[in-house]
Amino acid sequence: MLHMVRKWGITSNHMFAAGIASIGLSVLSWLTSLRAEGVSRADRWGIFVGEWAPTFFALGVGLRLDEQENPKLK
Repeated sequence: MLHMVRKWGITSNHMFAAGIASIGLSVLSWLTSLRAEGVSRADRWGIFVGEWAPTFFALGVGLRLDEQENPKLK
């Protein structure tokens, strides 16, 4: 699967950036939802979006290892 993702042109740096963006989006969605819908709904949105970050970071690590093992794969 990681070879296929690399063939699409996605690198480990893209995944790490997506993980960091997910953290920021989690805070932003929590703040936005807090103002519009209240604390309980805001907590659900913040946690939902925040759960994406570990997935992106794990894919980034996997891609980084694949990039080191197969540097010429494109």
